[in-house]
Amino acid sequence: MYKDIDFAKLDIERQKRKGFSEAVFCECKTSDELIKIFSVFKENGQNVLGTRALKEQYETLKKIFPDIKYNEKGRVLTLIENQPIKIGEVAICTGGTGDIAVAEEAAATAEFYGSNVKKYYDIGIAGIHRLFDKIDDIRKANVIIAIAGMEGALGGVITGLVDVPVIAVPTSVGYGTSLKGVSALLTMLNSCSEGMTVVNIDNGFGAGYSANLINQKIECKK
Repeated sequence: MYKDIDFAKLDIERQKRKGFSEAVFCECKTSDELIKIFSVFKENGQNVLGTRALKEQYETLKKIFPDIKYNEKGRVLTLIENQPIKIGEVAICTGGTGDIAVAEEAAATAEFYGSNVKKYYDIGIAGIHRLFDKIDDIRKANVIIAIAGMEGALGGVITGLVDVPVIAVPTSVGYGTSLKGVSALLTMLNSCSEGMTVVNIDNGFGAGYSANLINQKIECKK
């Protein structure tokens, strides 16, 4: 079952089918379209997550939905009808401050769907002692998201130091031969560290969603 509003067919049954509501990709949508989409989900009693949202879209939506929140760094909108109970722990690590926008998208997503999140930013391998200072805390998480541009080595290094799943996210941060994240993507895909999976370039949403699924399953078995 879905709700047909002409320009979009909204999967209002996804929460029943998969446990989590559909996310709204805000990029390329008008504010009027977003208002209609958010209204339908709200009318059906569902929390709404919007990714890649502009501040201008948020400001327009806030006039209609006063309770809507905006993570400006991660460009994530959240409209909460039913406050989720957060469980477990997802650790989110970045190589540098340039990766934080993607990290915030991942963090907002994981929190929205019900995970506790701890952030460890700017712990890249160029100053590897920064990572070593935090590694004992990072190991306490059920799942780790490692986000890095440039050569993208952070994910493989962390995976070699922990016994929990790691989701690596390449970012488009870097100089010319980083090829807008392709170099980091290839490094992560070719890592020999067992236990690491890789999502697409700058895909903080995908990493946060998958990390939440893993975290929820682990917590349910405790």
